[in-house]
Amino acid sequence: MCDVIDPGARIGKGFAHGAGVVVEAGADIGEDVTLGNHVTVHAGTRLGDGTSIADFAVLGRRPRLSRRSTAAGGELPPLELGAGCSVGSHTVLMAGSVLGPGCIVGDCAGIRERCEIGDDVVVGRAVTVENDTSIGSRTKIQSGAYVTAYVTIEEDCFIAPMVVTTNDNFMGRTEARLELMKGPVLRRGARVGGGAHLLPGVEIGEEAFVATGAVVTRDVPARTVVMGVPAKPVRGRADEVRRENQ
Repeated sequence: MCDVIDPGARIGKGFAHGAGVVVEAGADIGEDVTLGNHVTVHAGTRLGDGTSIADFAVLGRRPRLSRRSTAAGGELPPLELGAGCSVGSHTVLMAGSVLGPGCIVGDCAGIRERCEIGDDVVVGRAVTVENDTSIGSRTKIQSGAYVTAYVTIEEDCFIAPMVVTTNDNFMGRTEARLELMKGPVLRRGARVGGGAHLLPGVEIGEEAFVATGAVVTRDVPARTVVMGVPAKPVRGRADEVRRENQ
C-alpha cells in the first residue's frame, strides 16, 4: 500500500508513519508526530508536537448531514490537536473541533464537529461526543458513554461507562423542539455513575454525585448525592470525597 503525503502539507522534524498513510494538502504536522498504519489526515488538520495517532484513525473529516439534521452546516475550521495528544485505533475526529494538549482518545471513539475539549481530557474507548459540546480540562469519560450534542461539561468531571445524555424532550416529533433543544450541564467536579441517564437540560451541580443507574429528570444541587428512578437526593457529599485539589 503506497503512502500519499501531499507536498502541500507541512511536516515537522521526527515525523514517523506506518503503511498506507494519507496526508492531504494544508495539513500541519508538528515535530515528533507518529502516525500508525492507514491513518488519514484531512486537509488543514493541525497536529501538535509529540502527537501519536494509532492505526486506521481518521482526522479532520467533514461531516455529511441529512436534510433534517439539527446540527449547523456550513464551513468548518480545521481540526486541531494540542501537543502530546494520543488518538486510538479506528477513531474519527471531525473538522471544527479543538483538543487541548495531553488529551487521550480511546479506540473506536468519535468526536463530532465544533467540540471544544480542554487539556488532559480522557475520552474512553467507543465513546461518542456529538457536535457543539464543551468538555473541561482533566475530565474523564469512560468507555461506551454517549455525550449528546449541546452538552457542557466543566473541569474535573467524571463520567462512568455507558452513561447516556439526551437533549430532545420531543424526540424528533415537532419543529418546536429546535428552540428548546439543550443537553445537560455538568458543573465542576461532578461525577456520574455507570449506566446513568441524564435528561435534556438538567444541571448537575458542582461536586454532585449521580449514583449508578439513576435517571436524572431534575437539576441536582451542588454537593448532593442522588440515586434512583427518577433520581432523588439522599444525602450531601462528605468532605473527604471531594476533589483533593479543590
